[in-house]
Amino acid sequence: MSKQLSHINQLAFFALIRAGLWEQEVQLLPFGDIDFADVQRLSEEQSVLGLVAAGSEHVTDKKIPKKDVLQIIGQTLQLEQRNQAMNYFIGVIIDQMRTAGIYTILVKGQGVAQCYERPLWRSCGDVDLLLSKDNYLKALDFLTPLAQSVDEENKYNQHIGLTIDPWVVELHGTLRSSLWKRIDDVVDETQYSVFYGGQVRSWMNGNTQVFLPGVNEDVIFLFSHILQHFFKEGIGLRQICDWCRFLWTYNEKLDLSLLEKRLKKMGAMSEWKAFAAFAVEHLGMEKGKVPFYSPSRRWSRKASKICSFIIETGNFGHNRDYSYYQKHSFIVYKAISLWRHIKDTFRYLTIFPWDAQKVLWSKLVLGVKVALKEK
Repeated sequence: MSKQLSHINQLAFFALIRAGLWEQEVQLLPFGDIDFADVQRLSEEQSVLGLVAAGSEHVTDKKIPKKDVLQIIGQTLQLEQRNQAMNYFIGVIIDQMRTAGIYTILVKGQGVAQCYERPLWRSCGDVDLLLSKDNYLKALDFLTPLAQSVDEENKYNQHIGLTIDPWVVELHGTLRSSLWKRIDDVVDETQYSVFYGGQVRSWMNGNTQVFLPGVNEDVIFLFSHILQHFFKEGIGLRQICDWCRFLWTYNEKLDLSLLEKRLKKMGAMSEWKAFAAFAVEHLGMEKGKVPFYSPSRRWSRKASKICSFIIETGNFGHNRDYSYYQKHSFIVYKAISLWRHIKDTFRYLTIFPWDAQKVLWSKLVLGVKVALKEK
C-alpha cells in the first residue's frame, strides 16, 4: 500500500510542478488519496518548493488540507525573503566590484530565475560569477578579505568558492564540466564569445545592471551544467525546470543552427534529445518550444530512466548517504566512492552508453590524480 501511495504522491507532485511551471490549472482528484506532506518532502528534496506552491494555487477540483497549505505558505514566504536578500547582496557586491574595476557575468541562479513567472519563488542557491582571467584573479583578491572561509581552488576548472555570510560566492574562470574534452572545448569557445564577442544580455536588479551571458551562449552553459550534475553529483528537477523556462522565454531568440552545431561538436545531441523528451513528457513543456524534440519511443524510454534517477538521487545527491567520508580513512572512502561511480555508470550505460564510458574513464583518471596528490 505504501509503495502505491508513494507512486500516487509522485504523480501528484509532477502534476503540481507542471501547473506551477506553466501557471495552468490542474486536477488532482484522478490521483486519489494524496499525502501532501510527502509531496512537500519531495519538493524540498528537489528544490522546487516554490513551483509546487504555485501549482497548488491552480488546483481546481480538490481542497488541500489547511495544515499543509499553512506549511507551504510559511516556507514560500521564507523563500521570497531569501531571494530578496540574495538579490540585494548581488547588487551590492557587483557594484563594489565594478567600482574596483572588476567586471563579471552572473551565471545560473538569479539570472535564470528571471525567466520564471514568479522569480522570487525559485529556490536560490549560490552566487555564480563568470570572469575573464584577469578579472578572476582581481575578484579573488578583492573578495578574500570579506570571506569567512575560502575553498581550495580547482585549477583545471578555475573555480573557487568563498563564504561571505550567509552566501556562497563561486568564482568561475571557466564553466568546464570535466566530463569529456569535446564538451569543455565548446564551453571554452562559447565563453570566448561572451567575453570577446560581446554576447551578453542584462537584468536590472533594482538599480544595478547585472550582465548575463547572451541567449545562445547561456543555453550551452545551462545544458552543460545539467550534464555535469547528471553524470556526477546527482541532478535535481530545479536545474531542468530552469532550462525549460529559459527555452520557453527565449525560444524566438535562439539561433537553432548555431545550437545544433555546438551540440554536435560537444557530442551531446543524444543527451539533449533525451532531456527534451523528459521536458515534454514529464514537465509539460510545449513541444514547439523545445528545439530538436523527437516523439520517438527511443527518447521517451530514456526520459523515463532519467526521471527515475532524478527522484532517487535528489538535488545534488540529496538522498544519498555521504557519511562514509567522515567514518573512514582516505583510501577506504575513495574505494567506496569509486564503487558508487561504477554502479552509477552501469545505470548511465542504459541511457547514454558511449558517453557513460567516457565519463567513467574521466572519473578514474581524476581519482588517481587526487589520490597521488594526497599521498
